[in-house]
Amino acid sequence: MASRFQAVALVASPSYPNSIAWSDDNFIAVASAHLVTILNPAVPYGPRGLIRVPTCEPYPIGRVNREDLFTNCMLPAALSRDRRPCVRSISWSPIGMAPNYGCLLAVCTVEGRAKIYRPPFCDFSAEWVEVVDISDRLYDYLTKINFGELDNTPSEFSHGQPIIQGFAEEQPKSCAIDLPNSGTLKQYKRRKVNVTTYNIKDSETFQDQLSNPINTGSTTAGSDENKIDRRTTKVLGNCKLPLITAEKYASRCAMLSSLVIAWSPVLWLPSKICSAPENDSSNGFSILAVGGKSGKISVLRINVPQYYSIEHSRGPTTVTFVGLLQAHNSWVTTISLALLGSESNPQVLLASGSSDGSVRIWIGKGEELLDPSGANNAPFSLLKEVVSVNFVPISVLSLAIPVQTMHKMLLAVGKGSGSFEVWTADISSSIFDKVGIYDAHDCAVTGLAWAFDGCCLYSCGQENYVRAWVLDGSALCEVSIPSNIPGLRSSNDLPNVFVSCLGVAASPGNIALAMVRNVDGDSLDPMYEGRLQKAVVELLWIGGQQKDILSSSSSDFTGEAFLDFSANELNYWESDILWYLTKYENLDNPLVVWDIVAALLAFKQSAPKYMDHILVKWLSVTFLGSYTGLSIGEVLTCIPENFSKITSRKLHLLNIICRRVILSDVKAEEINCKVNLGGQAVTKAEHLTLWIELLFSSEKELRERLVGFSLATFINRLSDSTTTFSRPGFWYPVGVEQMELWIALNHDCVRDQLKVLASEVRKHERRLQSSEYGVEEHCIYCSESVTFDSPEVAHCQCSNSTDKTVQIHQMARCAVSMQVCPAIPLWFCKCCCRRASKLPPETLFTLPGYPLDFKSLTESSVKEIPTKPLCPFCGIPLQRLQPDFLLSPSPV
Repeated sequence: MASRFQAVALVASPSYPNSIAWSDDNFIAVASAHLVTILNPAVPYGPRGLIRVPTCEPYPIGRVNREDLFTNCMLPAALSRDRRPCVRSISWSPIGMAPNYGCLLAVCTVEGRAKIYRPPFCDFSAEWVEVVDISDRLYDYLTKINFGELDNTPSEFSHGQPIIQGFAEEQPKSCAIDLPNSGTLKQYKRRKVNVTTYNIKDSETFQDQLSNPINTGSTTAGSDENKIDRRTTKVLGNCKLPLITAEKYASRCAMLSSLVIAWSPVLWLPSKICSAPENDSSNGFSILAVGGKSGKISVLRINVPQYYSIEHSRGPTTVTFVGLLQAHNSWVTTISLALLGSESNPQVLLASGSSDGSVRIWIGKGEELLDPSGANNAPFSLLKEVVSVNFVPISVLSLAIPVQTMHKMLLAVGKGSGSFEVWTADISSSIFDKVGIYDAHDCAVTGLAWAFDGCCLYSCGQENYVRAWVLDGSALCEVSIPSNIPGLRSSNDLPNVFVSCLGVAASPGNIALAMVRNVDGDSLDPMYEGRLQKAVVELLWIGGQQKDILSSSSSDFTGEAFLDFSANELNYWESDILWYLTKYENLDNPLVVWDIVAALLAFKQSAPKYMDHILVKWLSVTFLGSYTGLSIGEVLTCIPENFSKITSRKLHLLNIICRRVILSDVKAEEINCKVNLGGQAVTKAEHLTLWIELLFSSEKELRERLVGFSLATFINRLSDSTTTFSRPGFWYPVGVEQMELWIALNHDCVRDQLKVLASEVRKHERRLQSSEYGVEEHCIYCSESVTFDSPEVAHCQCSNSTDKTVQIHQMARCAVSMQVCPAIPLWFCKCCCRRASKLPPETLFTLPGYPLDFKSLTESSVKEIPTKPLCPFCGIPLQRLQPDFLLSPSPV
């Protein structure tokens, strides 16, 4: 039995499959009834984010005759009476789609509405902010093409009119009358109302969708009648919608009723293909797919922002409706997308499942998605129908492309019967193989998640079982989920009585697994627990997951067993952590390593020798080329000699391990200022001093790269008379004067190339003083002058005063420019706690080593260098520092 290491209660119960999702920036979102709850897994009991599902008015799509009300196609609309709001589907965007470099969250409700929300990073609020109403975009698109109908013209729609729908009759009183928004449910039951006068809403539902909420306040019958009369008067004056057939009405409702939503990874197109980004957008974009009741999938293209800001609450830069894909002849119940192909020819794989039991694989080319040629159809072509139409609906899909084999596809298909299928395919040759069908659950499969680069699959069912599977070649075998937990278990009094599991999600590093379960309310106290504990989110460690491909390997760790861990489990943990540390050396993977850091900290607490063994092996292979069995002290001593040949990404990983694992007991500010590092917390082990020296050497290496690149760019731009300061989103060297002073302070320990660059900069001192590159610094509090004596902090000249009553002001310096940070919202690093008013150049994070010639490097680079909201010393995403009572992500 798997043991959870964290658990947190929810106040509402999820109702649909895939109700939990884990974002690239380390947020967990749970769709529970009328709410979407956003959690930080690092502090699950801390602040939360919230999305309340609003009720929406129906779209004006037309009127039908009264005698058509009870035709077969209209019965779902006429009989639907569930008015409770509920979330049906959620999906996180890739990182970098939000205006603050975070993730956007797409939400689809049972009303059929789809919207996009962003984090409230500048709003000081717990509630997330709506930025795009996808359903509105879909409605505008459908009315533009007249819902794909040929016998009417779009001019028959009366745009700008109030959103009403109804039936046609000769008498005026036959116009549609909305249900009143007041009165209790019992009053509605007692009140006798002619059903034929009700408004028919396009959001009619999954048979359980809803329109407006019922106000529970008490009202009198007389007031209700007055409200109905006023509503009738309003409708009578605006009943200008076209008369359409019942079939058209049902078809339009189905086209506007969204069921499921999903994002694709970001596609980066070459500049020759996407040469002119518009509306402050870049040449990268993500595909948002929205499946509906009509069997069609709405395809939208959302561009990556050209630049990021923590001061302005901008929405997505460009949202373009690409077209409609007729994927199935029945409801589209699940969608999964993946990225396929190389940088020069990126493609999107789209897997869709339907209520008719069919599953189809579609492929779309990046260039065609950028500029679709079809008027109404999305540029996707059918690759394969892997499951044909049958009587078992599809509940969930999980599509994965292993990193090691970019043309291999893995697809898991969950069904309403409780079974699931696994398919593999070689896309380059279009060969599909069915691994098998597995009767894993007694009820509908509600969650599927691939992990460990397609090696493991996790499934959950509505009957509350969670299972783990290993794909070994052409066979899928069930294995047990690890039950041993490194470190101490989290103590809580949450219930352990569940009735269903409605989703699983793997962490960004695949070291942890999250699942959401509904609590058995009959087993709880209805007065206390039953009101606040409707569901529970559980976090499990899966780093020690058994894998057949590793079963023959043996660990060289000779320490004694601890906490009931077997030798195989220790080997699995070691392999998983080392594999994912190596995976993060790829620049395409954002440095969000909370799960790996948390696992190492847990082992540090329970088995420090085992943690040292893992880190020594990683350091030896990454920085020395191979593992030779050297002691930790010998390894730490030899590493700095090779820093000039090490990529910036590897140095960032090293800094994260040093700060967040080895020196986790020391405050980041103390490390930055190199003070109080000889205390008891640091000197209780000799090798900690070596770790500190290693951290300082690594950060000095990165600072030299940043300073050298900035000075060389400054010199090259002065020699180019056509160069102007960059537009937003692009980098130019700032703080050149401070960088020159830093070289002077560290003249004896910096490389000669920096000294030569500094001497060339001094030749342009007059121009430097009169330009934006160098600005005299003053205290932001008292306007006194500020001298440069540290790249981390600054003190005003009041510190030289003999008057003890004068207050000395300490200010933070920008981690990028070394200038005094202004009194504006600043970018903040959660790892080293540095602040930045300017963003670093993207080139800094792609350097394969210390450049032999900075000037030739900057000459060969493009004139406009994009910025990247990453810490120049840790490489993790920067963010705006939030108060303790508000939610913020934890990359480490």
